[in-house]
Amino acid sequence: MTEAQPFDHSPAAGTAAQTIITECDAKLERYRAALDAGADPAVVTGWIAQTQAERARAEAGLRANTGTAPRRMSRAEITTLVNALGDITAVLRDADPADKAEVYRQLGLRLNYQPETQTVRAAIDLSAHRGVMVRVRGGT
Repeated sequence: MTEAQPFDHSPAAGTAAQTIITECDAKLERYRAALDAGADPAVVTGWIAQTQAERARAEAGLRANTGTAPRRMSRAEITTLVNALGDITAVLRDADPADKAEVYRQLGLRLNYQPETQTVRAAIDLSAHRGVMVRVRGGT
C-alpha cells in the first residue's frame, strides 16, 4: 500500500488541467447559447455531457497536482489503520441485515442470479468512492 501511493506531481500538469477547465467552461457557454438559439437539445445534451466529463477529469488532475491530494502515509500509519479497522468481513457477517443492506447500497453492490448455472454474479461500482487510481500488484 505504501508503494501504491501517488508521488508529488509537477506544476505543469496543474497548469494544463486549468487550461482544460477554462476551455470546457467556454464550450459549455457556447452550448448554452446554441440551445438558446434553437439547436437540437438532444445533440447539445450529448456535447454537454462529454464536456462535463472532460472538465471533471481535469478537475481531478488539478486536485492531484495542487497539494490537495492526500499526503503519503508511512508504513506505520498504514499498519495502524489496518489494525484499527479489524476484521471487516466478520463485522459484516455478524451485522444486522438492515445495516448490511445499507453498506451494500452505499457501495453500489449489484447481484445478478443466473438460474441456468445457479450462480450469483456480484459487482460493485467503486467509482464514487475512489480518490486516486492505483494498481494492485500480484493476484487479488
